Amino acid sequence: MIEKAGTRPSVVVLGGGYGGHKVAKLLDDVADVTLVDPSDAFVHNVASWRALVEPDWLDRIFVPYRRLLAHGRFLRDRAVAVDGRRVTLASGETLEPDYLVLATGSSYPFPAKADKPDMAAAKADVLGAHEVLAEAERVLLVGAGPVGLELAGEIKATFPDKHVTVADVASDILPGPYDQELRDELRRQLDGLGVELKLGSALRELPSAPPATAAPIAIATEAGEKLTADVWYRCFGVTLRTDYLRGALAEARDAEGYLRVDALLRVQGQERVFAIGDISDADRDMAGFAGRQGELLAANLRATITGEGEVTAYEKQQTVILVPLGPEGGAGQLPGMGLIGSEQAAEIKGRAMLVDHLTALFDA
Repeated sequence: MIEKAGTRPSVVVLGGGYGGHKVAKLLDDVADVTLVDPSDAFVHNVASWRALVEPDWLDRIFVPYRRLLAHGRFLRDRAVAVDGRRVTLASGETLEPDYLVLATGSSYPFPAKADKPDMAAAKADVLGAHEVLAEAERVLLVGAGPVGLELAGEIKATFPDKHVTVADVASDILPGPYDQELRDELRRQLDGLGVELKLGSALRELPSAPPATAAPIAIATEAGEKLTADVWYRCFGVTLRTDYLRGALAEARDAEGYLRVDALLRVQGQERVFAIGDISDADRDMAGFAGRQGELLAANLRATITGEGEVTAYEKQQTVILVPLGPEGGAGQLPGMGLIGSEQAAEIKGRAMLVDHLTALFDA
């Protein structure tokens, strides 16, 4: 439907991550936008590992939400119950907008994602984690997916003398729909960096010490190999942030907890409630895909609100991944290009980590 001329419909966006902040910004001039997030700043998590090894990056990856909207408002709050378009916040305030966008994303073990909503406290935690890493001689990374591989590359690029071990129960690195030649290229580079891979055998137990803290680590794999370190990092374990859903919205989740959405990113059974990013089943959980969903949804809502333009369906993206191994290393798989090596990976992502591109909207 098209909104009546002269009115500015209300849009509430829950979550200011890669998809949510784009929806809020791109509708700021045609709707009464409210962005709700418990944190006071957007965090460019894509560059979290760079900030861990080079803390000078911290001011580049934390961007206050107050810089995002010129007309709308930012509420530092958290949804505790959402049923249809009715939103109850932790503060007690209730919202019932014309359009509701669920973009609350996921949590992930620190320091890949900040676990404190206050920007100053989150930065302090990363600085503390950097000091622990700088003092460690041996580092254990549990998980050989993109997170573990990127962290291994960042550590070896900044601290080449540290001993880094990556352990995973899988028999190879980088699970997912990727070509084997990409895994082979990444393994070649990891070997050149001196990263030790321990694959194909489960750990008998995880270290008892918390991740990213200084502690003597001594564990073993089921195959009997001993692993020791001065610090370890948990490079697995995504948790979807959907515990606030009630009623039909809660029932719209699939067996894995993702919200079922249609081609227009509407939650199953809803006309004006949308879900994007990690919590929806629209696509794989990647920051870039969340951003594209945010852009498409904003364009569709703009067309609906103004009566100008056409509404278009979201299509699942082709297989794509870029895994930097420090500023100058890494590899990827891109549509139409196939395997790309370290030079292109560094140019596209590794050197600048997409910081300027992904924070460009914060200019209100």
